[in-house]
Amino acid sequence: MISVETDNRSGLAVDVRAAEQLASFVLAAEGVTDGELGIAWVGSDEMRALKRDHLGFDEVTDVLSFPLDGLDELPTGEPRALGDVVLCPEVVGETWREPLVHGLLHLLGYDHGDEMAERERVHAAQ
Repeated sequence: MISVETDNRSGLAVDVRAAEQLASFVLAAEGVTDGELGIAWVGSDEMRALKRDHLGFDEVTDVLSFPLDGLDELPTGEPRALGDVVLCPEVVGETWREPLVHGLLHLLGYDHGDEMAERERVHAAQ
């Protein structure tokens, strides 16, 4: 079973239930049937700080992913900690679904990097 923990620190209204449902759907479509996932909505200042501190770019973005276990093999009985997806509603607005899917795919090991094939793989999965 997928456990989704949500946290809205953005100060804006977000559709938490729809995000949880979409996340569960995407993960199931990718073959993930159990694990723990965090989804957070943050303001632009917090998103800027996260991107600066973790990626070295001092700018606001729509979504960041912080993967933990991914799809790696785990010891028997250990719960899968997928990681966290962080969204900035000030940037994504009403179009948060595609950035959420994009962030989830990054948790599962998809990476668009510099190579065209990887970018196409991410976009095809979305």
